Amino acid sequence: MTNPTVGEVQPNVLNRGRVRIPADALVLAGRPLRPGVRLSETSRFSDDIWFLKHAQTQNHQSELVLNFRRIPASFRSVAKEICFTLLRGDLPPGCEAIRNIDSIRGYLTELKMVFTWLDSRGITSVAAISPADVEAFARYIAGQRLSQDTKDHRHRGMRLLWLCRSKINDPMAFDPAAVVAGLRLPQSRSASSRRRENVTDRIPEQVHAPYLVWALRFVDDFAVDIVAAYEEWRQLSRWTMPARRRRGQKRAPRDQVVKATTRVLGRYRSEGRPLPGWKGEVNRSHLAREARVERTSLADKYAGGKLIREAAAELGVADGSYLRAPVAGLLDGRPWRGPIDYDEVELLTRMLQTACYIVIAFLSGMRDSEVKHIKRGCVKVWRDEDGRVVRRRLTSLAFKGEEDHTGVEVTWVVSGPAQRAVEVLERLQPARQKFLFALLPPSRGFIAQGGQNEAKTTATTNRDLIAFGQWINDYCRRSGRDDGVPLVNKQEWKITTSQFRRTLAWFIARRPGGVIAGALQYRHLRVQMFEGYAGTSESGFRDEVEAEDAIARGEKLGDLITTHEFHRLTGPAAAEAESRLATFERHVQFDGKVINDRKRLQRHMTRHDPHIYPGEYVTCVHNRDRALCHRSDGLEGPSLPDCQPLRCRNVALTSENLAHMRDALTSYNRELARGESLAPFVRHRLQTRRQEVVDFLAATVDPAQDVTPEAS
Repeated sequence: MTNPTVGEVQPNVLNRGRVRIPADALVLAGRPLRPGVRLSETSRFSDDIWFLKHAQTQNHQSELVLNFRRIPASFRSVAKEICFTLLRGDLPPGCEAIRNIDSIRGYLTELKMVFTWLDSRGITSVAAISPADVEAFARYIAGQRLSQDTKDHRHRGMRLLWLCRSKINDPMAFDPAAVVAGLRLPQSRSASSRRRENVTDRIPEQVHAPYLVWALRFVDDFAVDIVAAYEEWRQLSRWTMPARRRRGQKRAPRDQVVKATTRVLGRYRSEGRPLPGWKGEVNRSHLAREARVERTSLADKYAGGKLIREAAAELGVADGSYLRAPVAGLLDGRPWRGPIDYDEVELLTRMLQTACYIVIAFLSGMRDSEVKHIKRGCVKVWRDEDGRVVRRRLTSLAFKGEEDHTGVEVTWVVSGPAQRAVEVLERLQPARQKFLFALLPPSRGFIAQGGQNEAKTTATTNRDLIAFGQWINDYCRRSGRDDGVPLVNKQEWKITTSQFRRTLAWFIARRPGGVIAGALQYRHLRVQMFEGYAGTSESGFRDEVEAEDAIARGEKLGDLITTHEFHRLTGPAAAEAESRLATFERHVQFDGKVINDRKRLQRHMTRHDPHIYPGEYVTCVHNRDRALCHRSDGLEGPSLPDCQPLRCRNVALTSENLAHMRDALTSYNRELARGESLAPFVRHRLQTRRQEVVDFLAATVDPAQDVTPEAS
């Protein structure tokens, strides 16, 4: 049944039949445009296709259009008026948040679906829509196999007709939300409340490890070889037939062809190299590139062709067209590959650029849009008076949560591998290209765009990430290696750009002890990033890390409870820790097992957080009044980088903490055993530190426990 309150809403007739928008009105007027674009060249209201690329200020975005030809003719004018209203920023109440171009493009998709459905029912105007039509539409949407989020979007498309009623000449007479609110519609399993949670998949550890390991190998070990081959490729590619034709290069005279061919073949003879091959024959195109002549000038009927036949009979023909750039990079002490073929340069440079993306994204916490806007000279290194690196700062543009749609300059604190990845990109891109994630010259897309692109799209990068994993596995199969990317649940993991931040947040919060490349890097990034990007930008990354922290703490506390280890806690705050854990156990009801439902555990931590923070050497039972550390943001919890465990009254010790304390004492004893080889100041500091640990344990631990190994 329809809601009886619908009849109380009075139809708006102010604009009915009025032509409000001139045909030549510029739809992007008032929006920031890309550099070099003149407003007069942009789309007008009368156009059936509106090109939005001129106002897409994020370089990595795919070019968007609003295609009104797909809208039923009877509703095309209404669709244009609504989109014009949203693009020009003349937003009616309820539409204040619809500002981004990609959001407006999404709303046109929803309007198209609504108008197509209305047209199928014989309805030809918005004013003719009745409450019964809205109810039928709602039941139609409810019956489709769609997520709840998608169904909600469909309803928002219908309601937009009401919200924009004062801006269109065919206004809706009632609020469709009032009709839908009175219906009992089945909900999809994927409830819309999930939108408030970060449901992005985290990259599994078994996938994350080889991706990062191989990315670092590309950056640190393979890059020199690939860049050298790329430089040689660039010189040769200038003399391909398409490149010659684009420049209007004239055909070389025959005598010049003979001289150039003789010179090139002489070099092959002096080096004792076989001629370049392709499918078992001499690759004359490659020889033409080296000689800088037309390929057709080296046909058999010409003198150049005869010289090539003679050289092939003498030197032989290789199985590929290998470049002269040497391969010096090592993998496990041996060259990582043989000579690089001319045709391999496109793939290898693309994989190298992808490896740089992986390193930067994994070790910075930047979003895809932020990575794609880094430029030459974006990294600044701050050194102390002794020349040691203190901080590396990377500057780019942030968009999400910022008022300026063109981006706000933000600084991230990054690590050495990320800096090296940027340096590789600076060598990889042509000197005239300032954006480091632009398409590279060997790619087909570079030629198609005339070399004017500024950044790869997100979709392109996602394809490259998958190709990177495939390259790893192909290489491992050919080389007999076992460090490829494994399957997850018997399927290839589809890694995407959006998974990097979530994975980094997880690793920072969990700080795994496994032997993977970058494990120590993740341990250091927490403090660095919070001092930089995460502490100064509206990035939301701090919240993501702290949410992962809470879940990790909940799991650890669950382990303490189910193993009853908390009954063996010692230290100044041991009694309070036991009391808090007992209260937490009553609320959570672990029932002898650890909660595996992340959402449930996160909910319990939000409601009943005991504010106990398990650490490597101590467990912090946080009490703000007696804490020796204080967070600069004023939030609850300890400031772990400022922890003073041997002096703070918030300290409790688990058996695991005691084991680490013993290991620390053993390490001090080992260092002190070096005797006279230690400088007096260093020896004094070690002795003082060791004695502090011994005194602390003596005051907090049962004397019967062996916790003070003697120095040898």
